[in-house]
Amino acid sequence: MSTEAGIDVQRQLESLIQDFRTSDPPMPVIVLHAEDPADDDRVTELVDELSEGQQRHGTRLAVAPTEPQPGDLDPTARAARLLADLGDSRKWGDRSASYRPYSFPRLSLVRALQEATDDPEMREHWPTAPGGTPDGNVQRERAQAHLLRILARQRWRPRRPSRRNRQVLLNDVQQFLPMGVLGAFTALLTRPEWYVAVLAGIGLMVLLAGLNHVPGRAPLLLWLRRESRWFLTTTFLQSAARRQSTSVRLLRPVRSWRAIAARAYDVAEAMREGGPFPLQLYVLALFEDLRDNHRRGSWDLRGFKRTRPPVLFLRRAGRENGGTELIRAVSDVRSRRSELDPLLIVAGVAAGDATLLDRGADARPALSRPQQSPSPPSRLPQRLRHWYDEWAGNLRADQSPSRTNALPWVLRIPLPHDELVQLRQADWRCVRARHRPPLARVVWSAHSLLLVLVLIVTAGVVHARELHRTYCSAGLLTADRDTERRPAPGGGTECVGIAAGDVRFGAHLSGGTTEEGERLRELERLVSAENAEVLRDHPDAYVTVVYAGPLSSSSVDPSLVKGAEELTGVYLAQRVVNENYTVKLRVLLANGGADMGHQRVTADAIAEYADRDPTVVGVVGFGRDLQSSPDVTRRLHAAGLPVVSGTNSATYLPKEFSNWFSLAAPDEHQAEALGLVARQLRAGGGSPHALVLARDTKESQDRYTGEQALYGGEMLKREGFRLLPAQRYRVANGKPELRLHAESICRGEDIPSVIYFAGRVEDVGPLMTQLTTEPGCANRQISILTGDDLSKARFSGTGGRDGVAPRITLYHAALAELQEAAARTAFYEDAAHYLPWLEEGRATYDAADFASGQTALSHDATRALYWAASLGDVRQNRAATWVNLRHVRLDGMATGTIDFTDAPLYEERHGHSIVLNRVRRTAEGDSNPEVLCSRPAGSTRPLTVRECSIE
Repeated sequence: MSTEAGIDVQRQLESLIQDFRTSDPPMPVIVLHAEDPADDDRVTELVDELSEGQQRHGTRLAVAPTEPQPGDLDPTARAARLLADLGDSRKWGDRSASYRPYSFPRLSLVRALQEATDDPEMREHWPTAPGGTPDGNVQRERAQAHLLRILARQRWRPRRPSRRNRQVLLNDVQQFLPMGVLGAFTALLTRPEWYVAVLAGIGLMVLLAGLNHVPGRAPLLLWLRRESRWFLTTTFLQSAARRQSTSVRLLRPVRSWRAIAARAYDVAEAMREGGPFPLQLYVLALFEDLRDNHRRGSWDLRGFKRTRPPVLFLRRAGRENGGTELIRAVSDVRSRRSELDPLLIVAGVAAGDATLLDRGADARPALSRPQQSPSPPSRLPQRLRHWYDEWAGNLRADQSPSRTNALPWVLRIPLPHDELVQLRQADWRCVRARHRPPLARVVWSAHSLLLVLVLIVTAGVVHARELHRTYCSAGLLTADRDTERRPAPGGGTECVGIAAGDVRFGAHLSGGTTEEGERLRELERLVSAENAEVLRDHPDAYVTVVYAGPLSSSSVDPSLVKGAEELTGVYLAQRVVNENYTVKLRVLLANGGADMGHQRVTADAIAEYADRDPTVVGVVGFGRDLQSSPDVTRRLHAAGLPVVSGTNSATYLPKEFSNWFSLAAPDEHQAEALGLVARQLRAGGGSPHALVLARDTKESQDRYTGEQALYGGEMLKREGFRLLPAQRYRVANGKPELRLHAESICRGEDIPSVIYFAGRVEDVGPLMTQLTTEPGCANRQISILTGDDLSKARFSGTGGRDGVAPRITLYHAALAELQEAAARTAFYEDAAHYLPWLEEGRATYDAADFASGQTALSHDATRALYWAASLGDVRQNRAATWVNLRHVRLDGMATGTIDFTDAPLYEERHGHSIVLNRVRRTAEGDSNPEVLCSRPAGSTRPLTVRECSIE
C-alpha cells in the first residue's frame, strides 16, 4: 500500500479476515471518503490498491462497475443491474483463488424471473381487469401460463451467451449424477458384470439429462433445486404470496409445481411494479448464495476451506451509478433479515456524497444512547479499531425500526489529507492475516477424494476378485454365499454347497465325459423348471427336499455316473409327486464335490440355508461313507434335518444318530451275506488261505473301504479261513499301485484262494490285470469277494467295458434288488414317461441307466422323505417329518417295500434290499454277471446257502 491510510485500512481488513477464520463476525459496508474533496481521486486509487492486494492474497472479490450506465434508469434500477451482473462466477476471481468457483443459483433464478417479466412478449399478457373479478382471474391465469412458457424456454435460467451453453449442460448433468450412482448401485445388487453396472448408471444419467432438455418444458425436478426451495420458503417473499401453498415434497410433484408456479407469478407482478423490491430481492439472493457458498455444514465442508470472506469493491459509489442505493439496500436487507452473511463491501465515495449515507460511525450519537468514549484515539489505526468496535456494539440498537435515518450496517471512515499522501516506495507495506491451509482442504479435498476413490476402487477390485475366487456366483460387491469354490482333486476348483440361487453345478464342471456332463446339465434344468412351477402355482403348499451328492468331477475321478444317476431318481420322484399329490415337492441340489470330498462344507451350507427357509424338511443323499460323515450327520442333526440316504452303507451311523435313515444294506450285513458264498468256497475241506486286500485310506477321507475290510476279515475268520496278513495298496494320481501286491500274493508260499477286496470299483480292473499276468495266480482258481461299490460296474456282458480275468470269479454285493420288485412297481413306467432321454421300451430294470440301482434307491429315498413331510396330505414341518419317518411304510417302490416302522433308535434296522452277484469269464471272453440270490426291500427273511448256491 502506497499511503498510510491504505496500510491502516488494509490492516483492519486483514484483522476482520483473521476473525472470519474462527467465527462469523458481522461484516460492515466500509465506506471510505476523504475529508478534503480534493482527495477524492486518491481515495479511488486507495480502493484500487486494496482490490489488488486482496486479489494477491487469494480473496474472492468482485469489482462492481461504477461507470455511468447507458439508458434512462433510476438509481434503484441501476443498482439492481450492478447486482445482476454479480451472478457470473467469473466476476469473483479466477481458479487460483481458494477452493472452487462460487455458484449463484438463487441470484440466477431472480435474474431469470426479471428477464421473463421484462420480456416484450409479456407486455400484452399482463391482466388489465381488477383482481378478484372473473375477468381478472381469467387474465391472471393466462398471464401466469405465458410467464411459465417464457421461463421454460429460458430453462428457468438467465439468458446466457452461446459460449456458455456447454457449462449449463454440464451443470444439469451434475444434477443427475447422484441418480446415476444410485442406478449403478441398484444394478450391482443383481450381481452383473462391472461394466453392466457402469453402463446402467451412465445410461440413467444421460436419459434424465436428455429429458431435462426437452424443448418447451420446465427442467426435471425443478422444485427440488436448492434455489427453488429457497424461493418458496423465504419469508422475504411471503408478502407477495396470495395464500398459496409452499409445500415442496419429492412425492408430491404436482402440488410442488403449482406452488412454485404461483410464487413465480406473484413475484413477477411485484417486480413489474418496480420500487425497492427488485433491488432488495437481488441483494437477498446474493447474500443467500454467498452464505451457502461458505456454509461449514455442507457435504464438501466448503465453509472450512474458504477461510477468507468475499469482498465487493465499489470504486466510486454515487447516485448516478446506483452505488448509494446499493449500499442502502444492503443495510436494509441485513436489518430486516437479522442474519449474518460473509460479504464484506468496501466502497469509495466522494466527500460531497458522504452525507447521502446519513449515518456512520463518526456521527453524533442519539440522545437516547449513552455517550461512548469522550476522546476518540488520535492515530488512524486506533481510530479504525475504535470505530469498528463502536459500530459492532451499536449494531443492535441501530437496527431498530424507529431509527428511520440510520444505516446501521455502514461503517463510514473519513480519511484525512496527511494520511493520503503517497509514501516513498521503500515504505510501502502490505499486511496479510496469518495463513495456514485449513485441515478440511487436506482431509476433504479433490486430491484426497481421488486418493480415497482409488483406494476404494482398488479394494473393490481386490474384494471382487476374492469373491470370484471364493464363490461360484459373484458380482462386483455381492456374491451367492450358499456355494463356494474349493480345490478339486488333481488341481483346479469345483463348486460345492447348495444351489439355492441361480448357480448351476453343471456349468462348473472341470472333468467328466461329455455325455455325463450334458445329462447333469439337463437334469438341473428340469429340476429348476419344476421348482419354478411349484413356487409360481403352489406358493403355500409345498415342501423342500435337498439332494446332496457328487455333482462335480475332477481330473483324478472324472466320473459323474453316481451323481447323475442319483439325481435322475430324485427328479423322477419329484415329477411323480407333483403330478399326483396336493402337497408339492421342491428340490434343491447340493454338491459335495468329487467323491463327496467337501461334504462337510456342503452340510454347513445346507444347515445355514435351512435356518432361512422353513420349508426345508430333510436331506436325501450323502451316499459316501467318509471320515467326515459323523460330523456331517451331527451338523444336520443340530439343524433338525433328517437324512435319508440311498447308497451310504455305513453300519455305525444309524447306531449313533437318530436322524439317519438309509436304504442301503450296512457293510456288516453285506459281509454276512457274502459269508454264505465263502462258506461254500470252503466246503471242499481243510482251511484254505484267504486275504484281505484293502485300499490305503490314511491320506484320504474314505471310510467305506476300512469298514469293508474290518467286516470282511471278521467274516472270513468266522467262516474258518486261514487269514494271511492283510495288505493295503496306495493310490497315486488316481491310479492304484497293485503290482507289488500282486507279486506278493501270487509268488508267496501260501496263495490265497479267496481275496476279500475292500476297494473301489475303479481299482478292480488293474487288480484283474495284475493277477492275470502273475504265474502263481494265472493258473489257479481264485474267488474275489467285495462290497456294493462294484454294483456301479458295467461288465462287458451287458455292454460295458469292465471285466474279470480268466479263472477268477468275482462275487459282489449290490444294494438294490430290482428284478423281483419290477413286477410290483410303476417306477419304470414313470421313468419312460418323465425322462425325456429314454427311448420307448428302454425303461427296464436291467437297462444301463437303472442296472446299478442308484437311480432306484435315490427315488425311493426321496419318496420316503416326502411321505413323512406330507402325512395326511398336509404339509409338515421338519420336526414332524423327522418323527413321521419312523412310521413310513411304502409298497410298490422301485426296490420293494420301504419300511422304517421297525427301525429302533440308535440300533440297526433290518429289511434292506440286497443282492449277491457273480461275475465270470465266458468262453467268448465276455464277463457275464448273474444274480446268485436276492431279497427285496421290506423283507426281513435272511438269505440261505441254498438260495445263494454257487453250484
